[in-house]
Amino acid sequence: MKTRVLMFGWEFPPYNSGGLGVACHGLTKALVSQDITITFVLPKRMGLKGDIPHILFADDDILNIHQIDTLLYPYITSSKYIDERQSIKGGYGKNLFDEVYRYALHARRIAQQEQFDIIHAHEWLSFPAGLAAKSVSGKPLIVHVHATEYDRSGGNINPMVFNIEWEALQKADEIIAVSEYTKQIIIDQYGISPNKITVVHNGVTPFDDNRQPLIDKPFSLAELKQSGAKIVLFVGRLTLQKGPDYFLQAAKKVLEFEPNTYFLIAGSGDMERELIEKTAQLGISDKVFFTGFLRGEDLKKVYRSADLFVLSSVSEPFGITTLESMINGTPVLVSKQSGVAGALQHALKVDFWDIDEMANKMLAVLMYRPLMQSLSENGYQEAQKFTWQQAAEKCIRIYERLVKN
Repeated sequence: MKTRVLMFGWEFPPYNSGGLGVACHGLTKALVSQDITITFVLPKRMGLKGDIPHILFADDDILNIHQIDTLLYPYITSSKYIDERQSIKGGYGKNLFDEVYRYALHARRIAQQEQFDIIHAHEWLSFPAGLAAKSVSGKPLIVHVHATEYDRSGGNINPMVFNIEWEALQKADEIIAVSEYTKQIIIDQYGISPNKITVVHNGVTPFDDNRQPLIDKPFSLAELKQSGAKIVLFVGRLTLQKGPDYFLQAAKKVLEFEPNTYFLIAGSGDMERELIEKTAQLGISDKVFFTGFLRGEDLKKVYRSADLFVLSSVSEPFGITTLESMINGTPVLVSKQSGVAGALQHALKVDFWDIDEMANKMLAVLMYRPLMQSLSENGYQEAQKFTWQQAAEKCIRIYERLVKN
């Protein structure tokens, strides 16, 4: 008999706003391919239009979809929720937390209608939904931690978010953390036994087998590369958590030694205006390009045109963009305060706050071609070991153990 999973998630590419959607899609697709039946509860605001009863992943593999009428989406803050609610009419919660619990009421109804063996909830916005489904069904609950409030808040912990996470972590039957780094935060900050936590690394989906640089409009990368310029890439949300301000400070130092270097910042977020102003203050506006949020072919082009990718995060549970860079043959420099740093061998590593060392390692890659080639070739091979199929197999072992017990 197939294991049936009731899963609460947020978005599916190409309608994703960050790595959470990529992770949910990659893992779900791999689970379905391994004969797991999944009913995926998805806020319809994420871009799937109309009444869609299922998504076909392969000829015989079906992912059932429930779309809930809610304003929730990944990375939403209390202030953003208020803005959304004011612009749309509807019976939504007065604030973000009211809406989270309204979503949980929908989850309770769905759990009463569906047949399933396991509940699998991604991220804090869906944890109350997972708990509601557990309360009416008695089925085991897995909470999948892609980030904690300690990662997102930059030290300014929202006590209501923390309490939601704490309750779910205490009541869950099993916890999945995306890295050893995240597992340790759960142990230290939430008081959870390590025996309750399983680390399941994220995977990466290769773009294709051709790793030749793709340089073309609309970003004028061709002209830059033909001039002999070097390109250093940042991909991520423009928030305090991702450390784009440290990236810019290091860029300033790099340009003192390698002036024919350009810095590409691909992403969007609440720090965008501040960062643009920062480039002007540093006097490097002519060397920094802000592309906005990229996906698909455009994202592939910047990965393959870059000479170095930098993950400068202050606190990064994993870092899928690092694997995406490596699978495209791009050398990587990653923050030691990231989950992916502990999982990789063929990557340069630095403390996010050590601007001098970050700049030194950027320069080492840009100036010494043998180092660049070694990181590129070995990193490409290492990235191929991180597959969604492997992640799915670990999840399936957890499912089987919980169902048996």
